[in-house]
Amino acid sequence: MESSSTSAMRSSKLSSASEDKAIRVERANEYPHEVWFFLASIIALVTVFRFLSFLFAKGLRRNRLSSLDSEKGTGHSNAANVRNLPLAMINLYRVIAFRFTLDFGSCSLNLAEIILTMMYIAALFTWTFINTTNVSGGKFDVSYWSNRAGALIASQIPLITALGTKNNIISFITGVPYERLNFLHRMAARVVFVLVWTHAGAKISPGLQADELKESWLPCGILAASSLTSLCLISLRPVRARAYEFFFYTHLILVLLFLVGAYRHTERFSYETYVWPSFIIWGVDRLIRVMRLVVFNYPYLGFGSGSGKALDATTELLTPTCVRLTLKRPPHFKWSPGQVAYLITPGVSSLPFESHPFTIASYDSQMSLKEISSSAASTDSSSNSTSSTSYWKELVFLINVQEGFTKRLARIAARKGSVKVIVDGPYGRSYNLDSHQTNVLIAGGTGVSHTLPLLLDTIEAVRKQKSVCNRVTFIWSIRDSRNMDWISSVLARALSLKPDTLKVDVRIFVTGRSAPNSPDVPDLEYDSREATPSISSVDVDTPHNPDFSKKSQRANDSLVDDRWSTPALRDLPMVTVMQGRPPLADLLREEAEETRGGSLCVSVCGSQSIANAVRKGLQFPISGPSSLLRGGASITLHVESFGYA
Repeated sequence: MESSSTSAMRSSKLSSASEDKAIRVERANEYPHEVWFFLASIIALVTVFRFLSFLFAKGLRRNRLSSLDSEKGTGHSNAANVRNLPLAMINLYRVIAFRFTLDFGSCSLNLAEIILTMMYIAALFTWTFINTTNVSGGKFDVSYWSNRAGALIASQIPLITALGTKNNIISFITGVPYERLNFLHRMAARVVFVLVWTHAGAKISPGLQADELKESWLPCGILAASSLTSLCLISLRPVRARAYEFFFYTHLILVLLFLVGAYRHTERFSYETYVWPSFIIWGVDRLIRVMRLVVFNYPYLGFGSGSGKALDATTELLTPTCVRLTLKRPPHFKWSPGQVAYLITPGVSSLPFESHPFTIASYDSQMSLKEISSSAASTDSSSNSTSSTSYWKELVFLINVQEGFTKRLARIAARKGSVKVIVDGPYGRSYNLDSHQTNVLIAGGTGVSHTLPLLLDTIEAVRKQKSVCNRVTFIWSIRDSRNMDWISSVLARALSLKPDTLKVDVRIFVTGRSAPNSPDVPDLEYDSREATPSISSVDVDTPHNPDFSKKSQRANDSLVDDRWSTPALRDLPMVTVMQGRPPLADLLREEAEETRGGSLCVSVCGSQSIANAVRKGLQFPISGPSSLLRGGASITLHVESFGYA
């Protein structure tokens, strides 16, 4: 009798174990598909929103170009207009999603990024821990969720890989540039990192069996987990900012180790089909980059006439903290304002094909050289004329001197030497400012590399009657007064090119005093007559001065002494140079009032404090629905920050 009962119990346990295993396997195979359906739905939603936004901007620009004259003087009524309700809702979404931020030390996340992060965390861990009650009624059965966590981890590897590449299908579908997706790449990797150790901890805590230690899948899993852990540590902002070259090569090696280890580990459990597409994604990205390198740099690579010299770049050490690198436009290379290029300089880099990203500070102009030069007679000296013309026709980069690559480049620039450069790019999103009546361009330090091409683009578009813009306010905050000479000749020439229909207001704020030497690079020599902006971040706080206005500022504020001003800029009535930090909130409020009934676009590039000051200045009530319903300006904000999380 006991034997029969024991046999029945064993049979029941085997049956339960078999049923548990079948359920576990089924859910481990099904849930990664459900997670991907959820992620695909979000990607599709973003794509639809971006497409509708594109159509809306195109239609708005077309309407404003055709009826610009009839719109003048409208929109100043304080009465609510129901027709503005769609625009008011769009602005409400912009304010809530992108202008409310949370700061975590040197990292700043807007509400949209926070929501996406929380949704991703919730999705992965919900699908990991739901339905983990076994057939016997035991809740959160570790055998259910630990194996499932491994399947979910494998399913996310292609997503993480794609988000980290410069040429990826997600960016192509959604229209979101790769540098924006890079935040999602790091976020997804860090969430998966937590899930990896959740999976590993569940396996290690009860102890590993002897036969498991003899199989290759276990050490491969340990290799993948340790590689991902190291990746997450070296990808922290302080490490990347201080040791970019170390991060660059270590990241490359660790990614390959992680993918190989993950593939061999999942092969044992038939989940390798999730991992191998990552090798294809990575390989396609590299293939596209190599093809672009060949197309844009074939003279340097030994093809065609003048090979070896076509991509020689000249260097100038403008100050101990800034190098200007200029090279002729590579064949077939075109770019838009705000885009970046990766520079490969074998003679300067410590390792071959080491690339460094820099914003292109020049503009890809369609005007002839004669048309550009004809405006320079009264503003440029002969020595400055050639260098300023390059900002319309050549590639110009303004490079911050720190350690490693940039410091070696500075030593070459101190001798006014030339370097061989291979260009990879352009990358990043370009901003079309043609549909906005007012454009406000705000920069701190080297952030002017981003805003200067936008100014040149706007002036040329208005000249060709392709833009409805009638007002540009160019705000630049610098620490050293000598930094004005960095773009003085270019700015003076641009202002001479502007048509009478476009009003340009240039405001330069000097937050510090000139210093003859820099303690950071004591052994570099440079011509003190050439000036350039300090590359370090400029802290900008909005002063609490509710009575601030343009007139009172110009009449009463302390202007910079004449000896600080550049002659080319000092003589221009549309340029104002002031001592102190810019009151960004008050300036933006004034611009919004000037643009009532129209569209205002604000582009900012600078430190986190500058970006946050602008975001706060464009929150409620200036961008609220009530303001739009009463004829206020529709405000668009583009933020390009110096750093990233």
